[in-house]
Amino acid sequence: MSEIQSEKPIYFYERPNVKIETLPFGDGIPLGIEQVQNPRVGIGGAYAGWGMTVDNQSLPKRLEERLGEEVSNSEVGVLDELGFYSRHHLPDLSPEEHLELEVEVGARLLQKAAEANGWQPDEVQGVLIGMSSPVCEDYLERICQKAGIAAEALKVSVHKACDGSVGSLHLALNPLLPLPTTVNIAEELRGKKVLVGGIEGLSRFLYASRDVNALQLFGNGAGVIGIIPGETMKFLSGATREAYDEEGVLQVKMTYPHSRESMLEVTQAGQSHLRVAGLMHEPEGDAPIAMAGMMGMVKLFIRNGVQVVVEVYRAYQQLMEKLGEPGKQLAVAIAHHANYKINKLKEKQVQSAGIPINFPWLLHDFGNVSAASNMIAFLRYLPNLHPGDHVLIDGFGAGTYYDSLTVALS
Repeated sequence: MSEIQSEKPIYFYERPNVKIETLPFGDGIPLGIEQVQNPRVGIGGAYAGWGMTVDNQSLPKRLEERLGEEVSNSEVGVLDELGFYSRHHLPDLSPEEHLELEVEVGARLLQKAAEANGWQPDEVQGVLIGMSSPVCEDYLERICQKAGIAAEALKVSVHKACDGSVGSLHLALNPLLPLPTTVNIAEELRGKKVLVGGIEGLSRFLYASRDVNALQLFGNGAGVIGIIPGETMKFLSGATREAYDEEGVLQVKMTYPHSRESMLEVTQAGQSHLRVAGLMHEPEGDAPIAMAGMMGMVKLFIRNGVQVVVEVYRAYQQLMEKLGEPGKQLAVAIAHHANYKINKLKEKQVQSAGIPINFPWLLHDFGNVSAASNMIAFLRYLPNLHPGDHVLIDGFGAGTYYDSLTVALS
């Protein structure tokens, strides 16, 4: 689906393959998980949403309840045009409830993603998860333990905002990726059973926010895929870039350890747990997020984002020529779903540079789910892919961070 859905939208919980249960927090929190498998390419995974479905019609009332004041029509965006029909929000829970809830969600998602690949949790040898605002510092260790993943499995938490899951995938596949650590993650994981994804409890993170734009755009979501690096998914070309958001166009509070002395830091967070943490331009006071308007977002993400995609595609073309396949085309480009207008503008500029790729819009029923969006989008497109297909996966997020790579499926 390359354009915004025009017929009556199907909400996530209404999809036929979504399994729904109610978790015992507050008055009961719905959790929906959909598993996806493509045996042709040997890749499967699972994605999830949790909390109440808030559609565009009920959103103004929801905003007023959250803010405790009336919201003017001028403050409510035309969200259909931004590609979002609904998103998942939580009620007010205690910090303890939020922690228990997100650990439960994360553990179940890892189990379902492993199952979709035919793996038992204790067979998984690596887990890389992007998280913009982890509910606790050892979140990844907690969900792996609860899911039954072996303590010695390599765990990597990646905090690069919306770029977190693509940054995780890049780490898992590209052995030449520069990183300030003695561990070469891609070499360590080659040939092993690895789970990669993003888990974002953004409703919890934004509960204290008074930023009307953020409260409309973001919601809860998570997506995890299973790969065997070098076998079911092979790295072809890639690039990463860091460009500090000096103007503070998209300011995000860091809820993870960071010295604030450099852009990207890698620390040992546990015996088998690495933390890759990106510096953010933080808002003043206790605000979790502060967003500029649409033009600010466009300026922040488009210029560098297009340059990175062009660089990766040119390297891909050179590689195909070297391999004797100069006419090989990419099957699809999976981009972070920031919003529809940003993605279509990026697509237009990439095409203007002579690159014949499209960014299909696949997440109308989640809102912007930050690091989870690329993996959910990949899973939704996965049934269409075939052995030997090449895919471009493009991530970008606050900070500002960019990861783009092309991969080959087995």
